[in-house]
Amino acid sequence: MTLADLIPAPSTARSTAGVFVLDESTVIDAAPGTERTARWLRATLGAATALPLAPGTEGHAVRLRIAPDELGHAPESHRLHIDAEAVTLTGADPAGVFWAAQTLRQLLGPEAFRRAPLNPGRDWTLPGAVIEDAPRFGWRGMMLDVARHFRPKDDVLRQLDLLAAHKLNVFHFHLTDDQGWRVEIERYPRLTEVASWRPRTKYGHRASPLWEDKPHGGFYTQDDIREIVAYARERHIRVVPEIDVPGHSQAAIAAYPELGNTDVVDTAALGVWDTWGVTPNVLAPTDAVLRFYEGVLEEILELFPEDVSPYLHIGGDECPKDQWRKSPAAQARIEELGLADEDELQSWFIRHFDGWLGARGRRLIGWDEILEGGLAPGAAVSSWRGYAGGIAAARAGHDVVMCPEQQVYLDHRQDGGADEPVPIGYVRTLEDVYRFEPVPPQLTADEARHVLGAQANVWTEVMESRERVDYQVFPRLVAFAEVVWSTLPPAAERDYADFERRMTAHLARLDALGVDYRPPSGPHPWQRRPGVLGRPIEGAPPNV
Repeated sequence: MTLADLIPAPSTARSTAGVFVLDESTVIDAAPGTERTARWLRATLGAATALPLAPGTEGHAVRLRIAPDELGHAPESHRLHIDAEAVTLTGADPAGVFWAAQTLRQLLGPEAFRRAPLNPGRDWTLPGAVIEDAPRFGWRGMMLDVARHFRPKDDVLRQLDLLAAHKLNVFHFHLTDDQGWRVEIERYPRLTEVASWRPRTKYGHRASPLWEDKPHGGFYTQDDIREIVAYARERHIRVVPEIDVPGHSQAAIAAYPELGNTDVVDTAALGVWDTWGVTPNVLAPTDAVLRFYEGVLEEILELFPEDVSPYLHIGGDECPKDQWRKSPAAQARIEELGLADEDELQSWFIRHFDGWLGARGRRLIGWDEILEGGLAPGAAVSSWRGYAGGIAAARAGHDVVMCPEQQVYLDHRQDGGADEPVPIGYVRTLEDVYRFEPVPPQLTADEARHVLGAQANVWTEVMESRERVDYQVFPRLVAFAEVVWSTLPPAAERDYADFERRMTAHLARLDALGVDYRPPSGPHPWQRRPGVLGRPIEGAPPNV
């Protein structure tokens, strides 16, 4: 691989004299603070090359250094210097060193992305080069929904590896929804005994007549979560756990019926939801419900320590208010609190947890519906319904993560052809994602500073397997990774032809990693889902 094949595109890259040969004598000289990258190199490149990469300071070496003064103190910035004697990875911080290691792996070629050597004893050469790089955004994320279709722990660890390979540093972990609760909470065992399983699953869009008539579910034990968090920490990835309130909570209500609006619906008759869409069954706005979720969050905060999870996502989206309008208890709570309406009642709910999390050193983030009825003072916003929520939040001085569904929802279809499996939403091609711009032009420079970055969201209603997730996510996540890392021209001026050329080289890396991506020519026969109803939307998506 050459410097011209790197993804994401680096800030600067130039060839220099000399060739470094990675061989049995190569050692890793790891300065203090770079231990995680040393472990990763030894485990990952060591497996692919069958080289020991032993610790050492003398001779032929890969040297890991932290030197913020040299790199202007820009977070995650780094330099990769290759000559005949050494490969030196210098970062402004430990994360910068790790991202430099991802560039090093790409330069070694696709075989460096395998788990065992294809040609033991071969030479591994690196051409002389100096590469300097830094990310455009500090929040470069992907959300994975494991509530609609559960993904086993090993799939989550694999997803973290794929994020790291593309220099993405935020994993938004959507753990609860109407269709399943996926994390063990010791004080509330029915959340996993009952809420983590549903008796059957809709196959395709919710209008589909097809069902998969077998139980579906699963959950992560607390030790599973600790392992996932530790794995992410080793890869300099932050984890944003999401516990959805007050809507998207039917699974929890099925396990503990007292959480629902018992004065208007027989919550004891509710089960874990087996279809898609938005259920009317939402949490009751009672003190008992607040105490219940405080108990949940106490365990979540212990499982997701602040160094990896400074933010906790509270959901706040798609909360129908019909039950609250009919509920005497909810109406009494509105009157007691002096609120104007049900929107303000939801705002009260979110504000409670904003204060509760803030008192424990964490920040609340929620979907852009949390703007309705007034935004909690310290809250950040995931702007999903378009740019508008993010614009409003940024103008009000709140931090924003841009993830507009019209641009970066990867459950939306990649092509308009008849072979596209379970087609959902607008067509969003690889080029469309490459031309996504996270910062809307309506924002001033000061307002734009509140845009922390962006993330691509992966909702799994029609992704029943790891292979289906791969197909929807890749190769589009690669384009997204370059958008949030590299400093690119305005969307219309981006050199998509060059990106497409580099993607040809990158597909060989994805092949080595075993990613079941969508081929440029269209789905393989086994990737199609003939006869399974989707919900395609025709035309260009609105820019809202």
